[in-house]
Amino acid sequence: MAKKPHPPRSFDGLVGLIRDRFPDMSPQFQIGARHLIDHPDEVPVQSMRSIAAGAGVQPATLVRLVKSLGYEGWEDMRQVFIRGMQRPPRRYAEQAQDVMRRRNSRSALSRHVAAQVGNLNFVEEHNGEALPEAVRILQRARHVHVAGFRASYAAAHTLHYLYRLFRNSVTLLRGDAGLLEMELRALQPTDAVVLIGFAPYSREGLRVAEAARERGCRIVALCDSKLAPLARAAEVTLLFSTETAGFFPSSAAALALVEALASQLLSKAGRHAIEALGAAEDQLHRSGAYLGPEASTSGSE
Repeated sequence: MAKKPHPPRSFDGLVGLIRDRFPDMSPQFQIGARHLIDHPDEVPVQSMRSIAAGAGVQPATLVRLVKSLGYEGWEDMRQVFIRGMQRPPRRYAEQAQDVMRRRNSRSALSRHVAAQVGNLNFVEEHNGEALPEAVRILQRARHVHVAGFRASYAAAHTLHYLYRLFRNSVTLLRGDAGLLEMELRALQPTDAVVLIGFAPYSREGLRVAEAARERGCRIVALCDSKLAPLARAAEVTLLFSTETAGFFPSSAAALALVEALASQLLSKAGRHAIEALGAAEDQLHRSGAYLGPEASTSGSE
């Protein structure tokens, strides 16, 4: 008995196989196959039933289709799409070598600016529908916990700082001195957790996601991919791009997204949030946290 050939394990290989077999497929198989290839971003993040409904075929049709292509079942074929969308992050040293090869400072600045413009456009294009839902989740939460580690800490700290200016029930999960597990014990089912991260993803972020899910918290993720570990745990995902002309993933778009989220939270919180913001600002001035007009404009003689 001839051994059954292995199905393709790469997205390009799957496309090639479908292209070869497409003329001989049944009309229903053709409809399903065309939808899968034309909408590859749906397969890793939507259920098979949802995809079948979008294609206009029965779920059983997709099951028979993937088996006809040699896969054990839907999940086996779905992994091909997941791997096709994943792009392993380049090591910082590799990107640093590219930077060293392009030493012209003027062109380097232009590349950095162009990369950030592209990242900001990405934020605008991908979050129009998700941002209002994220705001609703955080507004309704008894307490909001914010977490971001390593390179994502700056964005998490910024969101915590801005949000605390007009809401007291916001906490930054830091995990200093190995105390993360103790901090996670404070999570309650009525709370929301904001997770911020980009590749390479930190173990601490994944631990927070697991704990939040176990405690029944609502989770909002801000990350660089719908396939990120944080996104898979989240109810709502806001996306940012980390493209860079340098050696390290850019966090500029993440900060811009955080600022947009904080602004929307303030605008939806009403008059009491404006009053809280004013009170916080007055307290900072009274405490001497800010330099007064005299100190900020005077120079040394």
